[in-house]
Amino acid sequence: MGTVLDIYDPELYVDGPIHEMFAELRGIQPVYWQDMPGEPGYWAILKHADVAHVARNPLLFSAEREGVILENQPPERLEQTRNMLLMMDPPRHTEYRRPLAEHFKARVIGEMEDRVRALTRQLLENIDGDVEFVHEIAGVLPSQVVGGLFGIPAADWTDIRQWAEQSTSQQDPELVGDFDVTAEMTKMAIYAIQFAMARRAGEPRADLTSLILAGEFGGKAMSDIEFGSFFTQLVVAGNDTTKTMLSSGVELLLQHPDQLAALRADPKLIPGAVEEILRYANPLHYFRRTATEDTEIRGVPIKSGDKVAMWYTSANRDEEVFTDPQRFDIRRNPNPHLSFGLAQHFCLGVHLARLEGRVFFEELLARFPKIEQTGDSRRIRSNLNNGLKSLPLRLTR
Repeated sequence: MGTVLDIYDPELYVDGPIHEMFAELRGIQPVYWQDMPGEPGYWAILKHADVAHVARNPLLFSAEREGVILENQPPERLEQTRNMLLMMDPPRHTEYRRPLAEHFKARVIGEMEDRVRALTRQLLENIDGDVEFVHEIAGVLPSQVVGGLFGIPAADWTDIRQWAEQSTSQQDPELVGDFDVTAEMTKMAIYAIQFAMARRAGEPRADLTSLILAGEFGGKAMSDIEFGSFFTQLVVAGNDTTKTMLSSGVELLLQHPDQLAALRADPKLIPGAVEEILRYANPLHYFRRTATEDTEIRGVPIKSGDKVAMWYTSANRDEEVFTDPQRFDIRRNPNPHLSFGLAQHFCLGVHLARLEGRVFFEELLARFPKIEQTGDSRRIRSNLNNGLKSLPLRLTR
């Protein structure tokens, strides 16, 4: 049977990603069977090349068939999410993504820089002292940026952020609290549906909502219900992953003061630092696929219907791809990390995430010559989301 390790248990990730386990398995069982409590287990795909193989074959490894998380979802939940890009396979995925892709190109997103910088400066303007960085800063900026992108009223940005955070906290009792996650996601979808209905009744605006409602997806206009699903995915993805990038990035720089000093001395290094933050602290540990027919990876038989998990946290530390992969290096080049996914499901908002990361670190480091961590950070309990739930800092002008 070889080495038996548990890489499913969400409790394992509270103290940080289990990189030693992943490194051991990459060497001896890079296609690793992991049991799950109460339902079928899954194949963990741990090597960079194999994750890329799964991503590049969406008809063999389906996102649409059973969704993208390890736990099997009831049919009604799958139906609720079927209009999320994340859950679509070609050709439907292509038909829905193509009309949006033009509006997320680097040139178009680049025109948002002044707005992103203004929001960042406004957020940091009144801070001088102790903050809980994750929720007071890192979680606020992306909800403002995405809210503005959709034309959502500023008064509703806080609700949008709360719904997005609840949706990614399902394995952490402290964060979920008394919330019914399904109910909260339903509230978010209802908000989006009502928002779409109001927008259709009024004048078009120069924002993403009007562009989506005026477009054709799969040969027809998007319904309000479809817009609700679309909206939910884009807002959740835009909020949570960017929040994680910013908060994990600050903690990493504080843990590597020489590299923080290098960024202060030469801000032109910041884009490369953002990429290394994304490699080293990828916001999502994995995404699941489901095999649609019998196949194999590295000679390991995989049956039709088997769960297959692309473990980015492992692939981003693959020794065959990255020199000294356990080292955080803001000058790493090349840096072919997989944190944005690959192929058909390559992150639609990649240019926006990079813009937010670059602008934020430019403004943060220029404004605060002294940044100190005043207590231990705390990680979210999750085997899906690789992020912090608190990071106490002191920011001194």
